[in-house]
Amino acid sequence: MAGTGGIQLDNISLSRAGRPVLAPTTLRLDEQRIGIVGRNGSGKSSLLRVIAGLQAPDQGRVSVAGTDMQGDRKTAIRRLGILFQNPDHQIIFPTVDEEIAFGIRQLGASRAEARTRARAVLEAHGRADWAERSTQALSQGQRHYLCLMAVLAMQPAVILLDEPFSGLDIPTTLHLHRALDALDQQVVLVSHDPAQIARFDRVIWLEGGRIEADGPADAVLPEFSQRMQALGAQTPCWP
Repeated sequence: MAGTGGIQLDNISLSRAGRPVLAPTTLRLDEQRIGIVGRNGSGKSSLLRVIAGLQAPDQGRVSVAGTDMQGDRKTAIRRLGILFQNPDHQIIFPTVDEEIAFGIRQLGASRAEARTRARAVLEAHGRADWAERSTQALSQGQRHYLCLMAVLAMQPAVILLDEPFSGLDIPTTLHLHRALDALDQQVVLVSHDPAQIARFDRVIWLEGGRIEADGPADAVLPEFSQRMQALGAQTPCWP
């Protein structure tokens, strides 16, 4: 479904308990690979949740491939998939094939069809032997990969990822990178690590819920890194 994405944010804003989280923002996101960086509390994850339709903005509208993410939830789940930082917040079924089949059933497939398609997805990823494995028996990296396969099984046009490499070892991180690099879908990835999005088409830097910079990775990331290093130098070292 490459090329069928496209995210439009029209004057969206968000506050929580009376505190501004996202300033009024209008964006058109068409690039194939988009990174979002910023410090903790800068609004990165909140922006991702608003795009996904999991959090309604206080004002404004979000559409993905022309679908209103709040107004048409049935179509929205076909348009967009999201991977959270902690796979345990996403996995709800006891076995791998059940987890993958669940999303397919949300698209209208029968139980038998969903099971068949789930196993085909595992086969395509070289993980056919995972089908009846307990999801709780998988390692952290394997659970991340399971979540990715479950999202891909629904064939969305856009995939959102919130710090997907957090807590993973180097081999698992490299494996997940290769899997993501091979995707045809539009990818929007939130990260605090500039190295993870250095080769992306576009990077958006959020600071205090506002866009500090927006442009090619090689233009935005050096400035972001320099600012973070300067802030780190100002932070006292505790014994």
